[in-house]
Amino acid sequence: MARRAVTTPSRLRRLLGGRVLVAGVLVFAAFLYYRPLTSYVETRGDLGRRRADVAGLRAEREQLERRLARSSSIASLRREARRIGFVRPGERLFIVKGIPEWRRERAREKTTDSP
Repeated sequence: MARRAVTTPSRLRRLLGGRVLVAGVLVFAAFLYYRPLTSYVETRGDLGRRRADVAGLRAEREQLERRLARSSSIASLRREARRIGFVRPGERLFIVKGIPEWRRERAREKTTDSP
């Protein structure tokens, strides 16, 4: 005859208490790891953004160095100064407005005048 295991209420309480204790320890461990893990994830995201910023700044620096190398001559410096609106001493600066409209009218006149 096989003997059946008898589960007594005290044995059930011990099993249940052990499981609750294990679950409590796991919840406590998860609580302790929560802050460091969130900090790690945020720091990793910040690091990725900063790396992208550094890469962009390096590209910009290389572009500026190439521009500086191109503009080392006096003639190119003069052209650049003219492009941004600088004038030489004694010269007058004239600002002409409405050039695109003038060009459109001129093009319209040419199309109506031609046979």
